[in-house]
Amino acid sequence: MRKYETIFILHPSLDEEACKANIEKFKGVIENGGGVIDNVDVWGKRKLAYEIKKVNEGYYTLINFSADPELPKELDRVFRITDGVVRHIIVNNEK
Repeated sequence: MRKYETIFILHPSLDEEACKANIEKFKGVIENGGGVIDNVDVWGKRKLAYEIKKVNEGYYTLINFSADPELPKELDRVFRITDGVVRHIIVNNEK
């Protein structure tokens, strides 16, 4: 298993319950795919460095996890089809 981290930005129009539901959804994808979540850090609502699709702020969340190399591909697919995700990135965190 390899160590990864993902950070994603949710649209600011989502309410707190929808943000929590999306975070739980992504955690479920990791855990159901055989991954182990090490840390979940919810940064909250912050201003973006630049405007994306006329949006200048969003809800940031960082998740550190360990998983097999196939899991990030599935997580990326889920990020892409989920409404409300403004941006996301998954990085291999091994040195």
